Amino acid sequence: MSHPQPTLAVVGVGLIGGSFALAAREAGLVGRVIGIGRSAANLQAAIDLEVIDAASHDIAAVAAADIVLVATPVGQMAGLFDSMAPHLKPGTVVTDAGSTKSDVTALFRAHLPAHLQWCVPAHPIAGSDQSGAAAARAGLYVNRKVVLAPLPETRPEALECVETLWRACGARVETMSAEEHDAVFAAVSHLPHLLAFAYVDMVAGKANAQRYFDFAATGFRDFTRIAGSHPEMWRDIALANRAALLDELASYQASLARLTALVESADAAAMESLFEEAREARVKWHERFEASR
Repeated sequence: MSHPQPTLAVVGVGLIGGSFALAAREAGLVGRVIGIGRSAANLQAAIDLEVIDAASHDIAAVAAADIVLVATPVGQMAGLFDSMAPHLKPGTVVTDAGSTKSDVTALFRAHLPAHLQWCVPAHPIAGSDQSGAAAARAGLYVNRKVVLAPLPETRPEALECVETLWRACGARVETMSAEEHDAVFAAVSHLPHLLAFAYVDMVAGKANAQRYFDFAATGFRDFTRIAGSHPEMWRDIALANRAALLDELASYQASLARLTALVESADAAAMESLFEEAREARVKWHERFEASR
């Protein structure tokens, strides 16, 4: 007799959680999907779009789940982990989709100490400037990387469960420590978002801002796309990964100071050399990125 498909609970049915639910169910690895969240309108949209089968505002609904994905902003996770602790069945796998990992690891330890063997911190490297259940799509994770940062206590079968689900979603799974994860992503993900937010805010703060925006074109669009991302989520990421991000901000400020000096001194040769080195690094990265798609 075949075993019934596991029930998945998604806490935070937005782009990330909703896309995971769609892909996992399309792959035949989960059966019933329960959506848990604050917004009645978003949960109803998730039901209407068949992203989830049932909805609840009560975290106690995780009692019916075999797998729980917490896909909320990191700042909400402490309260959610604490509230779900009494309701989790033994053996229910709990994972997350947070963009920082050291803090989430600490939250698992603080709020789910009796359940650590079933906890698998994770970070899918995918996203969009769109949000909510309506943005969810099953193919979001195809050829995207997902980082797993298991705890020393994590049971091999829990890790295997989460890895199998992400691979079924089309993702390429890598494992690293929480500390390495946070250092890497402070540089290549978190800092670019802060720069985009700061730059758009600078332009918007000009007395004649609309005149500037009237002439903004593809360069502005390409550089600022990620400034359309979810403000609450990025506030939480910046605070959660503050130490690593401050290091990267300091490095970037030093680079800006160097560039400022070159412009002030009209050092054309040095400026061109800097631009060429950056261009070559970007071209090499893009070639590798495209080859991996």
